[in-house]
Amino acid sequence: MPEQQDALTALVQAHVGQDRTWSIREFAERAIDPETGWSPSKSLIGKIASGQSYTVSPPLVSALAAGLELPRDVVAAAAHFQLIGYEDVELQGQAQVTLRQHLDRAGQGSPKSRAVADRWAKDDSEQ
Repeated sequence: MPEQQDALTALVQAHVGQDRTWSIREFAERAIDPETGWSPSKSLIGKIASGQSYTVSPPLVSALAAGLELPRDVVAAAAHFQLIGYEDVELQGQAQVTLRQHLDRAGQGSPKSRAVADRWAKDDSEQ
C-alpha cells in the first residue's frame, strides 16, 4: 500500500500565511505559471494554506513552484505524493530526496510521513 502525506499542502503551509515567508496576498502575486501565465486566486491559496481541499492541476503545480522558488519536479513530486502516495519503486530520484529535505526543514509531517522519510534515508544509505 502506498504511503501518503499532504505534501503539497505542507510545502505551501511552510511558507505562506500568517508569520510565514509570504502572506497569502504576496504569494498570490508571485505564484504564476511561467508557461501559461495562469495564477491561482488568493482564495485558492488561502484554502491550500488552511488545509482545505482543492483540486491539483498542472498549472497549479507550476504556479506554486514559481511562487515557492522550487524546481517544478520537486513540487510535482509533492503533488504526486499527496494525491496517490508512493510505492517503493517510485522513491528513486532527486525530486523525492529534495522534497523530503524541504518537508524536514519545514518541520512538517506526521509520524507516518516521518517513518516514510526514515525509510527513504535508510534506502539511500544502503545504495
